[in-house]
Amino acid sequence: MIALLRRDLMLAVRAGGGFGLALAFFLIVVVLVPFAIGPDPSLLSRVAAGVLWLGALLACLLSLDRLFALDHEDGSLDLLATAPLPLEGIAAVKALAHWLTTALPLVVAAPAFGILLSLPAPGFGWLVVSLLAGTPALSAIGTFGAALTVGLRRGGLLLSLIVLPLYVPTLIFGAEVARRGAEGLAIGPALPLLAGITCGTLALMPFATAAVLRRALRG
Repeated sequence: MIALLRRDLMLAVRAGGGFGLALAFFLIVVVLVPFAIGPDPSLLSRVAAGVLWLGALLACLLSLDRLFALDHEDGSLDLLATAPLPLEGIAAVKALAHWLTTALPLVVAAPAFGILLSLPAPGFGWLVVSLLAGTPALSAIGTFGAALTVGLRRGGLLLSLIVLPLYVPTLIFGAEVARRGAEGLAIGPALPLLAGITCGTLALMPFATAAVLRRALRG
């Protein structure tokens, strides 16, 4: 598993799907928001948590179509299917590699980008907590979507249409945690619900992804 993880990390960076592209997209979203809604700091501070969460979510989409596409093109996916490591484990490693190369850098950069949107000081810590609790679910769901579209031409748009509706619960509770933290309110059940969604996703999605891959390989 460690060798496969190391290989996927190297492929992600070499293929241009590493942290640089996601961070650049995240920064562009954050910079464009004041141009769209105005530079009023009070207005920006009210929408900062939601915008930062939405930007991180959209940035996570950028490299999803490459998760299995490269392996499918060079035949590595067929070899991985016959490896001692079960497909469920392969799916989990793919999701972990995506989180490390895409989501984790976004979590680290989010507080700095929050300054650009006048995020209130109490919200910085809760923003990081919410992203740490929610982004693993984004990577796991994205891996499932990538498996559904493996081998399809121009599957990137279809992948987005499949994955975005599944991202909605994570977005709702993640943004709610960050918003309540920024406003100094009690977090309430939002954080436990977000963590529960992530735990359930991490438990179920590798099996769903493996089932889809088996069907794709048989076809």
